[in-house]
Amino acid sequence: MFAIFSQGFLLQASLILALGAQNLFVIDVGLKKNNHILAATICSICDVALILLGVLGVSALLVKTPIFKVGVGGVGALFLLYYSYLKLKESFFGIEMKKDGKTERLSKKLIILTTLSFTLLNPHVYIDTFFLVGGYSTKFESIKDKLTFGFGAGLFSMLWFYFLAYFSSRFSTFLTKEKNLKKVSFFTGLILAYLAYMLGFDAYRELINNL
Repeated sequence: MFAIFSQGFLLQASLILALGAQNLFVIDVGLKKNNHILAATICSICDVALILLGVLGVSALLVKTPIFKVGVGGVGALFLLYYSYLKLKESFFGIEMKKDGKTERLSKKLIILTTLSFTLLNPHVYIDTFFLVGGYSTKFESIKDKLTFGFGAGLFSMLWFYFLAYFSSRFSTFLTKEKNLKKVSFFTGLILAYLAYMLGFDAYRELINNL
């Protein structure tokens, strides 16, 4: 049982450690101490839910539909491009600060919607959870073993997102000085722009291949 759980834990670790858009967003709100625990919680819940759908095999048909990847990829690329614009704008024109020197906080509603967008408008999230984690779980015959594997993968996701939120918030005092925050916003904006390009290119290629 523990061996199966460990396989899920380690597989998810190998997939999630890359510096993707979702991770960057959690780091961003963590640095600003802007409902970062809420963002980490939403990311965790979504990942666990998608992983369980993957290991149970109920998502295979959806992901194999070309229009799904094209649609989600196209909308996701536009969303990342817009958020990249916001970050680059912050880096050049500054960040709105309150009188106490802290950054303006986004509302909980906006944090929820933005976190869901970063999580669900990324086709690679579905590839990781449905294809890779879900595909690996097919080696297990019983539902119990599949779920054990899935919970192992889900646990790593939860630990990872809470770690990012906590770790980045610990450095917020230093990094949220306006000069430093501008640098963080600049590099975040560049990475998001690159990810938007790659996501849009993948969606375009998928569309061309299926015309």
